[in-house]
Amino acid sequence: MRSLILGGARSGKSALAEGMATASGADVVYIATAQAHDEEMAARIAHHRARRPKYWHSVEEPLALAATLRDHARPGRCLLVDCLTLWLSNLLGDADAQRFEREREALLNVLPSLPGEVLLVSNEVGLGVVPMGVLSRRFVDEAGRLHQSLAVHCERVLFVAAGLPLALKGNLS
Repeated sequence: MRSLILGGARSGKSALAEGMATASGADVVYIATAQAHDEEMAARIAHHRARRPKYWHSVEEPLALAATLRDHARPGRCLLVDCLTLWLSNLLGDADAQRFEREREALLNVLPSLPGEVLLVSNEVGLGVVPMGVLSRRFVDEAGRLHQSLAVHCERVLFVAAGLPLALKGNLS
């Protein structure tokens, strides 16, 4: 099953996904997309690492998400990606301006064929005002388009606010 878990910053989406991964009973591979470019992000990464079970396998991949998913997907395995909006930000900032399109297409193409369970965590950023800057507007637009495309390929889409999940597609369990 493929699940897309959306929510705002500090909404509880990562904790929900981690609980779902544990409850799956499967071998878990945690795919982290964050890069520690500053002290605050390094602290966030350390916090996420500390709360993960030690027996989970962790892969840090900021750009080549589709290839990483394909390499690690197996029947009886749960892949947890945290998070897609950091991945998007990494790609939009890449020196190769076309890389985002290639990586996005690769993700959308590989997702339906992956064996096992896939949990995709992402920030919903389109609920606020339209950003003033060109790059900020592009980020919000691309995140919205990405979420819509992924929702088509996922059997379950959840929205999390205040730690409470709401099923937008499929069931909570």
